[in-house]
Amino acid sequence: MTTVKRIGPGSAFKIGLVTYAILGLLLGIFMAFISMVAGTLGSLGQSAAPGSRLFGFGMGFGAIIFFPICYGIIGGIFAAIGAFIYNLVAGWVGGLEVDIS
Repeated sequence: MTTVKRIGPGSAFKIGLVTYAILGLLLGIFMAFISMVAGTLGSLGQSAAPGSRLFGFGMGFGAIIFFPICYGIIGGIFAAIGAFIYNLVAGWVGGLEVDIS
């Protein structure tokens, strides 16, 4: 058994940033698809506002850019906070025991 005594907050930030940015990209693509479909369906009605299709496309494209940035930054910050808390608790009760083979 090997004990993980400390996790570097900077390293945890980088891992959280990339992991959550990828998750945000996938969610952004999904939201872009839903937004474009909803914009298209909304413009099919007779009382559709002018430019509703363009609004749906713009919101969808914005989600592909906005979600990865926001998810990445927030995920990185919370991963660093989690590493700090882990280091604090590991100092009190010992580290996490991991069996590496």
